[in-house]
Parts: sequence; C-alpha cells; structure tokens
Amino acid sequence: MFVIAGATGHTGKAAAEALLAKNKEVMVIVRSEEKGAPWLAKGAKVGVTELEDSEKLAGFLARAEGAYLLVPPNFSNPDYLGNQRKVAESLAKAVSESMIPHVVLLSSIGGQLSSGTGLIVVTHYAETELKPVAKNLTILRAPFFLENWEMGLGAARKDEVLPSFLIANRKIPMIATRDIGRAAANALLDPPVGQRIIELAGPSEYSPTDIANAASAVLKRNVTVQELPPDAAVTAFSKMGIPAQAARLAAEMYAGINSGYISYENAATVQRESTTELELLRQLLAGNKTQSAAL
Repeated sequence: MFVIAGATGHTGKAAAEALLAKNKEVMVIVRSEEKGAPWLAKGAKVGVTELEDSEKLAGFLARAEGAYLLVPPNFSNPDYLGNQRKVAESLAKAVSESMIPHVVLLSSIGGQLSSGTGLIVVTHYAETELKPVAKNLTILRAPFFLENWEMGLGAARKDEVLPSFLIANRKIPMIATRDIGRAAANALLDPPVGQRIIELAGPSEYSPTDIANAASAVLKRNVTVQELPPDAAVTAFSKMGIPAQAARLAAEMYAGINSGYISYENAATVQRESTTELELLRQLLAGNKTQSAAL
C-alpha cells in the first residue's frame, strides 16, 4: 500500500490517481471523512488525520511500503514558519516511528539552501528533518508551479495584462503540478537504496512573457506582462488576506528567483516532464472567469 498526503491538493491528487490507474493499493491522508468520500468512490482507502498528529500518521505509515509526503502551505497562521516547522517535525517523527521503507518528499529547487529563499525555506526544513530518519528517501525538488499563474489570469482576460513579480523576459524552470504528482508516483514504484534527489523541470523554461503569449493565443487577445518589483508582493499578498510574515517571505522568494540565487543544485541531471505552458493555460483559462489577483 502507498500512503499519499496532500490528496486534496494538486500534486497529491495526481500521485494518488496515477497509482490507482496502475491498480496499486492507495491510502490518502485527508483532514475529514467528507474530504475522503470522493477517494473512497475511486477505490482508495482513507486515513483521516492532521499532518501535525504524528502518532496517528505513524499508524497509517506503518502499514505502507511507501509514502508521498509534503508540508502543505497554511497561510491562515500568522506564524507561518513556526507552523510549517511543526509539520515538518511531525512528518519526521511519524516516519521514524513507523519504520516505513521509503518516503518521497516534495521539496523545491533551492531546498538545499538554508536561508534567503522565502517561502521555499520550509522545504529545507522538511529535507533536514527527514534525511536522518527515513530508511530510504527520494527528495523531489520542483520548480515554479505553472498553476501559480492562475491568480493573474482574471486580469489577463479582463484587462489584457498579466501581473508578475518575476522579470518579464527572464526564462526560469516551471512545471505543471500534475507532472510532479506523476513523478512522485513513479518514484514510489521505483524506490532507491538510501537517498536520492530528483530535480524536476517542465519540457522547457519559460518567462512571464512566454506565459503572456500563451494566454494571448488561448484568449485571442494581446496580453502583456505588467512587471512588478518583488517587494510589491507584500502589499498584494496582504490584500489577499495572507499574514504579514508569509507575504514578506513571498517577496523574498521572488527576489531570490529573479537574482538566480534560487536554482538547481545539479542542473545537469534535471528530469524533464511533458506538460507545456500552452496546454495547461488552456485548461486554467477554461475554468477561470473572475480571478484577477496579482501573481
């Protein structure tokens, strides 16, 4: 059996569905029975717990041959870093107590860095906590999510402008979250002996201008990038109800990406996935009618 955390989010959902499609036994970890009901209908087992409950999580992991774990964002807590560190510690305790044979951990490019990465530093916490306790560990370091652009697509549709805190013409690695989930499922089915790091990428690097051009092609309008300084993310995120600490961390993350500080540890071995920006934007725009918050 494989245990999948984050099944109500993008990557966990894709990982669980990929394993179920291969007729593997899957247990998804959710916060409530209500959230688990759709998964029961798909043939999965359901484990109801908070990731902060290490004892209950360990009980589920003890029955599994592998697990996909992550520290999901929680922007409702004013002490963002403190809360995320507690989740990472809980995951590590559950892994240690359960003696699970293999863990796949969602991390990020820049996860090897201990500071200056903003929101990404949470993945460094998780890597640091799990490395000493996991019997076998796969660390998936993913780049910027293509789905992050969804927040700006309302403005693209309405005003032909795509707000961005990233440099308009600078290409960076981006990836669709479903590709991350599929990579996680594949890693679970092919466990290492010891530890390995898999750094992921999409089929190509993209700039915000590339994303705007893809949006233009889908919308049949001339969408252009509105380049904003990273510090402007503090105000934008605060207007979205995100607490001050997390908003400041978001600004630091964008600055780190723009400067090139946040990057792969070993770019020569990056594993490329298949979903293109145009393919994903077609889907996002089909379901996006009103969102207009800046990305």
